[in-house]
Amino acid sequence: MSATVTESSTISKDLLLTLYREMLNIRRTEEQLARSYQGGNIPGACHTYIGQEAVAVGVCAHLTHNDVVFSTHRGHGHALAKGVSPREVMAELFGRATGCSRGRGGSMHLFSPEVGLMGTTGIVGPNILQATGAGYSKKLLKTDHVAVAFFGDGAMNNGAFHEGLNMAAIWDLPVIYVCENNMYATEVPFAYATRNVDVAERAQTYGMPGIQVDGNDVLAVHEAAAAAVARARSGAGPSLIEARTYRTRPHAEGMRDAGYRTAEEIDEWKARDPMAMLRKGVVERGIAEDTEFDAIDAEIKAIVADALDFATNSPYPDPSTATSFIFSSR
Repeated sequence: MSATVTESSTISKDLLLTLYREMLNIRRTEEQLARSYQGGNIPGACHTYIGQEAVAVGVCAHLTHNDVVFSTHRGHGHALAKGVSPREVMAELFGRATGCSRGRGGSMHLFSPEVGLMGTTGIVGPNILQATGAGYSKKLLKTDHVAVAFFGDGAMNNGAFHEGLNMAAIWDLPVIYVCENNMYATEVPFAYATRNVDVAERAQTYGMPGIQVDGNDVLAVHEAAAAAVARARSGAGPSLIEARTYRTRPHAEGMRDAGYRTAEEIDEWKARDPMAMLRKGVVERGIAEDTEFDAIDAEIKAIVADALDFATNSPYPDPSTATSFIFSSR
């Protein structure tokens, strides 16, 4: 499935510019996070989402704060697309009290229930079951809210995938499962780990729709997500979206970039940058001008600079609060 700018004549100029802005917000924030990690300002791991921005933005464009997202160790993009501010994300990775998890989670444990981000996790697969459980609660409460699980190809052979999708299917739960197939689980090629590399095809096993999209085409993702979210809200049940995409940086900052993949492969995917493709299509079709994109670029640059200043100057958590938030007395 593909949806180029030319084919997507029903999408407004405002939406096209918003999609670009949200992708750029993720890209520039993470580029700064990578620099900060290299400068020794981020403790722990830092898994960037660079190259995959179209997936988070295309899906989250259809969600409200009442819809919930469960993410992975590579969750900065999902957090930002769901509405967590660059300030809160950057401060969290800096280990500061102003972070979205109050400096207690770091790169792999971002939480912001206020906007429907129910958590990112460093463990592969369990968020599939968490989203399924959330979908069950939404159905019991008789709302039209939905749950979304983002996960990579490395989760495809995890038992949680089978258990979650099977339960969601038989109970018609309002869940959208989004596999961000970036071809590698850490440094292991997906084709090495499974005989069937067609993720979307697996949806047939559970009796739910499965669709494969170009994960670097934000309009294709947006279109597929629109159908999946509408299906879930109407009570018709879950869907599986396979977004074929690519991370252009290492699995985590500080790890090798190539060796398990070729420099040529990385360059080929960089040439298919989701923001550059959207901008090119919009300008060539005369929907918007380069100056409008330049203004967005300047706006995001200022926002990220502000976030860096905010994170750098925010306090560390008070040691006396180390045992806070461990349990609820209610």
